[in-house]
Amino acid sequence: MEDKSKTDKKTLDETSEDIKEPKVEEQPKIETEKSEDQQKEKAEEDQSENKSEEVKGEKQKEKEEQKIPTEQSEDTKEEKDKAVETKEKPVKAQEKKEEKKKKDDKKSDFKYIVRLSNTDVDGEKNILFGLTSIKGIGLHMASLITDEIGFDRFNKIGDLSDAQVEKIQKILNDIQNRAPRWMLNHRKDYDTGKDLHLIGSDIDMRLRDEINIMKKIRSYRGIRHERGLPVRGQRTRANSRTGLTLGVSKKREPASK
Repeated sequence: MEDKSKTDKKTLDETSEDIKEPKVEEQPKIETEKSEDQQKEKAEEDQSENKSEEVKGEKQKEKEEQKIPTEQSEDTKEEKDKAVETKEKPVKAQEKKEEKKKKDDKKSDFKYIVRLSNTDVDGEKNILFGLTSIKGIGLHMASLITDEIGFDRFNKIGDLSDAQVEKIQKILNDIQNRAPRWMLNHRKDYDTGKDLHLIGSDIDMRLRDEINIMKKIRSYRGIRHERGLPVRGQRTRANSRTGLTLGVSKKREPASK
């Protein structure tokens, strides 16, 4: 009987231990669950922090990217300006080279000075303006001469051949018969009574001769030329004063006693 009672006690003790053991095992499970929740919360917090850091990093990158394009745009503008300048420079250099070539590509027969009516004409000038350098030839007369010959007015005189220069000289010598009467510069000549057109040194020679004739015949104009006074009715009280004239002198009034 005693053995049975002992066995019963043992079984009771084992069962009690078995019952107590799960109670002891349940407590760490709760703690583990709490720790897992805490770990989850920490992980979520870490994720949120990581996300916030990522968002901040993205915002900073965006700001930097926004800044970079402005800097890049400035750099690109400068590069574009430099490129435009570099493009313009070669173009200008090419234009200058072409101009130099045009100047250098003159004919071998180019005349830098053309002799017409005892005057030296610059060969670089156009025919129209080159002829006006001759005394007694104006634009109207020069245009008439070039049209009669049939040359282009804006060709250079230096490019003309010797035969063409001779043609111009023939027309200059016979200009009074080719030009209309109203274009001539010396009509009704004193000796012949004809209408003439004088060129070059002939103008000065004919003017001197006619002044001497007026002085000989003692005409009013001749006398005015002799005295060096205005010939065509200009006033002399204020202008053209010569000699020791000091102006108009007024009579002094006697001093009152």
